[in-house]
Amino acid sequence: MLQYTIRRFISVIPVMFIVSVIVFLLVHLTPGNPAYLILGEDSSQESIKQLEQQLGLDKPIVVQFFDWIKNILTGDLGQSIYSSEPVTQVIFDRFGPTFSLMLLSLIFILVISIPIAIFVVAMRKTILDPIFLTISLLGVSIPEFWFAILLVLAFGVTFPIFPVAGYAPIAEGVFSWLYYLILPAFVLAAVEVGLIARMLRDGMLESINQDYTRTVRAKGVRESTVLMKHVFANALIPTTTVVGTAVAGLLGGTVIIETLFTIPGIGQLLIDSIYRRDYPVIQGVVLIISAIYVLINLLVDLLYAFLDPRIRYD
Repeated sequence: MLQYTIRRFISVIPVMFIVSVIVFLLVHLTPGNPAYLILGEDSSQESIKQLEQQLGLDKPIVVQFFDWIKNILTGDLGQSIYSSEPVTQVIFDRFGPTFSLMLLSLIFILVISIPIAIFVVAMRKTILDPIFLTISLLGVSIPEFWFAILLVLAFGVTFPIFPVAGYAPIAEGVFSWLYYLILPAFVLAAVEVGLIARMLRDGMLESINQDYTRTVRAKGVRESTVLMKHVFANALIPTTTVVGTAVAGLLGGTVIIETLFTIPGIGQLLIDSIYRRDYPVIQGVVLIISAIYVLINLLVDLLYAFLDPRIRYD
């Protein structure tokens, strides 16, 4: 287990290097001059050249890339061109709202999808099963931004129950924190709920008529116990994979949702930095999101051994 974990961590290094190359090239090959955006339209060519030299933008792109990689290895993601603050500090300041949004979305996903899947399996011979399949397919197909706009119109305009913009940190009170995050978190979770519930339902249906479940029933065990203790437990492996991918995907979804609901998180920071051509911040945010995605997939793989004792990484 330890050797496997070490190998997986080592395999992350080339993946992150490739990601860093792609991110750097995409950011630096797009049109737009940060120095020009900072100084404004009335700035002279001399002042622009001077600021480019100060920011290191006058160096060849290869030199800029290896300077950036060298700084990353020391834990330095650079300095924001827009605010002159360290990129790590800028990202850390915005991480709280994003983490809160992801946490509440994950709670919604698990609390909604797992009971629905178990209930549908228990009622598998009724009309509820095809109805669930239709609704889950519809939920996966609906674009996040469109669903968000519908909820904003419904619960923010027509029936003004929830705020449609802003964020309250949990330090100001749990109620205020939830009040601002319920709507965006539900939007972020809605797409994943259908997928995870469908995956769990399929996994349970695959296990429900296996020989071991027939043996358990033959011993007189109640159907509810068979579903929860045997069928549900065996369906957790494929479902865990989907949940892990969904959690990592929530980071990408926050870019859209935070922009729509004006939440000052990492997603909103990324959009603002793109408009400002703030190269160091863009690179730092995308790199950290990629690293979190890779680490979540690694944790999911390691979690398999705890969910199923038969799995061993030797």
